[in-house]
Amino acid sequence: MKVTKSNKELLLQLREGDRVAFYNIYERYCNRLYGFVFRYIKQEADAEGIVQEVFIKVWESRSKIDIYSSFEAFLFTIAYNATISLLRKRVTEKKYLEHLKSIQQINTTPDLTDEIYFNELNSKVQKLLDKLTPRQKEIFQLSRDKGLSHNEIAEKLNISVNTVKKHIANTLAFLRTHIDTSLTVNLLFVYLFL
Repeated sequence: MKVTKSNKELLLQLREGDRVAFYNIYERYCNRLYGFVFRYIKQEADAEGIVQEVFIKVWESRSKIDIYSSFEAFLFTIAYNATISLLRKRVTEKKYLEHLKSIQQINTTPDLTDEIYFNELNSKVQKLLDKLTPRQKEIFQLSRDKGLSHNEIAEKLNISVNTVKKHIANTLAFLRTHIDTSLTVNLLFVYLFL
């Protein structure tokens, strides 16, 4: 007949680095911890990950475990903190994705901001800008790179605001007609230049 050890006995052995004691504690609590975490997280893989994280922390801090205080409270506190941390991360990620969508003003996937696409587009735009007249290029760069308003550019170059607007409109029209028409590049183009 198998004798079930008390928590105190298992914890004393665990403090000495006994892996069998650790396994027994894991078996005793893993399902309850999983159920506790899953109620908040609602995703199996994430709940399993948190349970694993809890027991890794238990093993790493085994020599400091106080066998006279509530081990269950210790376990569930670690699980609760890890769960809250993951939920905060999810909220932050969701807000970030919503922010990306709002600044693009189109419903699109985060893949569209992939660095490879951006670099390809940027390289193509730079080559096209080199085909502009020096004045068009200067005005466009003052507007897009330096962030100057039409009035500021007109003042800086001693030309009319209408001339500035005309140069920028012509440059954008030129770029639009020469940029690839694939969905990704067009959406990025709208995001970056309009």
